[in-house]
Amino acid sequence: MNPKKLTKIMKALSNENRLALYLEIAKREQANYEAPECNIAYIVQMFDLSKATISHHLKELSTADLITTEKRGKFLVATINKETLAEVKDVLGELLEV
Repeated sequence: MNPKKLTKIMKALSNENRLALYLEIAKREQANYEAPECNIAYIVQMFDLSKATISHHLKELSTADLITTEKRGKFLVATINKETLAEVKDVLGELLEV
């Protein structure tokens, strides 16, 4: 992974609300093994943030390639980008070996 991409990812996760949002998407994805995705309407209810703020955070997570979002009818669903997650895990694992 190139340093620019890693910096973008770390910057996206450095915001407390954005990190909490990312972790909640991951948690819901794990809990729903039959359809591993997270309906954003449920997330909006969980956080004391405006829809616009959550939308901004989702855009930042998506731009950093941490999640993918897709419109399903009138609902927006998010999934964790497992390839990016694996890359970050590898980079951090290499740092621990140094």
